[in-house]
Amino acid sequence: MAQLHDLRLRLLVQQESERIVDSLPDGLDLSVIQARCLCWLALLAEAHEDSANDAVAEGDTDQAMAWFADSMRLRDVIQVVSSIEIPIPGASEDPADGGDSLAA
Repeated sequence: MAQLHDLRLRLLVQQESERIVDSLPDGLDLSVIQARCLCWLALLAEAHEDSANDAVAEGDTDQAMAWFADSMRLRDVIQVVSSIEIPIPGASEDPADGGDSLAA
């Protein structure tokens, strides 16, 4: 079931990337967008973990589990987004040509 969830998430992110590329100017660097999104996702995951710890300290285990589950889902999203390969703009896709691509 987890593989299906990961596959759906990967497809959603790739579809959104294609939509962004089709709708915005050529100067858009998806690797920069990916890096910024990963930073925000990491901050959100940390905030959820902090909230879970606060809930534990207050004795609210149900709320703590909810915050913790959310933080784990965010970590899953981070894994999927970071595994998506985005080519470096202007680089050749053929390694034989001396080009390079970014595996995020």
